[in-house]
Amino acid sequence: IKDRLPQHRRAGMPRFKRKREARPSLNYSWRGFRLKDGRLHLAGGIAVSVVWSRNLPDDPSSVRVYQDSLGHWYASFVVPAQQVPLSATGRVLGVDWGVAETATTTDDAYDLPHAEHGGKAAQRLAKYQRMMARRRRPKGQPASKGYRKAQAQAAKLHKKVARQREDTGRKWAKHVMRGHDGVAVEDFRPKFLAKSTMARKAADAA
Repeated sequence: IKDRLPQHRRAGMPRFKRKREARPSLNYSWRGFRLKDGRLHLAGGIAVSVVWSRNLPDDPSSVRVYQDSLGHWYASFVVPAQQVPLSATGRVLGVDWGVAETATTTDDAYDLPHAEHGGKAAQRLAKYQRMMARRRRPKGQPASKGYRKAQAQAAKLHKKVARQREDTGRKWAKHVMRGHDGVAVEDFRPKFLAKSTMARKAADAA
């Protein structure tokens, strides 16, 4: 905004949510929902059975009910955070991002090797994409049942790989922060990798 750049060149600007392109989501404040006997009761007389991933540490102040790309519904609660300070270690760690290894640190015990989750799932993903290509109907015609089934299988595999990457990164970050008082991270901007021969491997470790 300061440099008076046009809208399409501004990084990080929010976009309006479009009805045709966005997944449905519902937001409720503390007056619009309540929890009773393990069930979520929403405004309008809606009662939802929830599969709890963990117990809530405190009473939630709001909830967001949303749908993901697979059609699964989730409830995300806002709960006051409980801060527990970690014990001091007196150690500092330096992190360098790379391609052969996702993170190379000054301590070999904290290096993050390339998990290659996407590479392991590439063969199955290519199978579903070929199924979609064979079952694709001409433009203007509704998608067939077989095409939608293959599309759901491909989306499910994409979601699995994304969850594997997220789980690996979170576990590594927690392990690093519990063992050090400070972490120095390289200011790495990998946009150039998208135009290089390392693009696929770098994207798999994103």
